[in-house]
Amino acid sequence: MSAQPDIVIASAGVVTPIGLSLAETAASARARVSRIREIEWCDRRAEPFVVGTVPDAGLPELAAALAEPPLQYREARMLRLAHVALEEALAPLQSKAAPIPLLLGLSEQHTSAPLQPREFLARLGLQAPGLLDIERSVAVSRGRAGGLMALREAAARLVRGDSPFVLVGGVDCLVDLQVLGALDLQGRIRNDINSDGFSPSEGAAFLLLSLASTAESHGLKPLARVLGCAHGHEPGHLYSEESYLGEGLAGTFASLLTEARPPQPIGSVYSSFNGERYWAREYGVARLRHSDAFAPEHAMEHPAECFGDMGSAQGPALAALAAHGVQQGYRQAPCLVFASSDYGDRAASLLDRLQ
Repeated sequence: MSAQPDIVIASAGVVTPIGLSLAETAASARARVSRIREIEWCDRRAEPFVVGTVPDAGLPELAAALAEPPLQYREARMLRLAHVALEEALAPLQSKAAPIPLLLGLSEQHTSAPLQPREFLARLGLQAPGLLDIERSVAVSRGRAGGLMALREAAARLVRGDSPFVLVGGVDCLVDLQVLGALDLQGRIRNDINSDGFSPSEGAAFLLLSLASTAESHGLKPLARVLGCAHGHEPGHLYSEESYLGEGLAGTFASLLTEARPPQPIGSVYSSFNGERYWAREYGVARLRHSDAFAPEHAMEHPAECFGDMGSAQGPALAALAAHGVQQGYRQAPCLVFASSDYGDRAASLLDRLQ
């Protein structure tokens, strides 16, 4: 995407284990509040899983239209999580806009009964009626990077004038017995005998994007402007037999910085690091190859230490937190946000303060 200084994050909605809104999540993350706890479900050693969960009392009930036949626990949970974050993201519009198209990232973590993206979108339309233009919405199973990857398509739609607003987001629930069981067998879950693992979690995050002129005409106060975004692929990903060289993220950074060179050195970074050592190597490669683009003492944020790994909600949540930090002045701009998926997708975006 070429630099489009007039594309802004008009608003955002986030629900995580440490907050039922963007402001609450941001404040908790800044204070390093953690809500990762033992649950009743146990791993193959008969030890409780340690995960991040959103308080059930903070979620709406599943829509009556979705009660029969019963949905899988995971899908029902994701619909309820998404409902909360969608309402927050769209609240500033106060129903002044027509239903809005959504570009949605869903989980890579497949089970014996995987989510069907198109069906999930249709059910989300029933869970949150009147908010989404389902016919012009798209859902893809691309993991942590999926939501950030969608920024490019959202920007193109806005520039073409297809819609005055576009939603980009992700929702996931890794706190599911089938998902936890698979990750446990792969040795990826962090516990008292495995320090090279992560804490599975759940959450949802949505970004409402528009041109700056559109936001102004609707009386909105945007969080940040999008300088650019890019995505790539890592051939040596976690589940590949190819050698892991860290080329995917380095190439993604190269594309981003070529198309949207920041006006000054990058002052802060929001990363999808989740506690697995695998991810640090690729950032090291990418950072060294583009060291001239970074301020010497840039801030490095990886909020998974507070709320765990939220799967496909991670990328959009990082962008929302970064935009909030830039707007409020506690994070230095320009801000780089990046997310890496298990199966090789890599995505990054640059955010800046409004002019």
